[in-house]
Amino acid sequence: MPAVNDTPSSKAFPVPEIIPIFPLPNVVLFPDTYLPLHIFEPRYRDMVADAGREGACIGMALFKQGWESRYYGNPPIFPLGCVGRMTHIEPLQDGRSNLILQGVSRYTIEEEFFDARYRKAKITLEPSEPFQSIPEGSMRATLTALAMRYLQSQKADTLCRLVNDEAMTDRVLVNGLSSCLDLTPLEKQFLLEADSLHQQTRRLIDLLKFKLDSETQLSGWG
Repeated sequence: MPAVNDTPSSKAFPVPEIIPIFPLPNVVLFPDTYLPLHIFEPRYRDMVADAGREGACIGMALFKQGWESRYYGNPPIFPLGCVGRMTHIEPLQDGRSNLILQGVSRYTIEEEFFDARYRKAKITLEPSEPFQSIPEGSMRATLTALAMRYLQSQKADTLCRLVNDEAMTDRVLVNGLSSCLDLTPLEKQFLLEADSLHQQTRRLIDLLKFKLDSETQLSGWG
């Protein structure tokens, strides 16, 4: 039985040291968020079945550029991803399934294994202490104001109400926005790889400013 990662982020839910890796070209999972997945490829059906017996954890990872020609092999992936806990599995016909992953913690790949039909990796969980709150109180206000402006322009009323929820922790707010905003996969990977919640927030603010400036320029040309 592999050793279990023992960091503050894994106390509530132990994460095995070796986990299945599910790489995709357009999905980045963040801690504190939920990701619905439809599993249909035979190798990933095996992955879900094995994960259900061995810790209920799956590591989401983003493919690096040029993955298309090697999709059915093992194209290179970004070494930093997020562990998801399988919180719901709905079996379907022919072995397919729908499942929901809950983002638990960021991880870094130490070693990859290709002896199964799907990829596995020995991982180290990232410490969670720097990701609890934003040091500067005004930064949350700046982020919230920019997010509200952008979401209102997109007529995303439901998300606007969530952003205004003062009971939401800084970490949940920042990870939730990082996940749900219409950013590119590489932009989301850029956010996930931030060294701290403070840096992730700064990056998110810069991305929102860029989007809002782009909208202003486009409307000016109209």
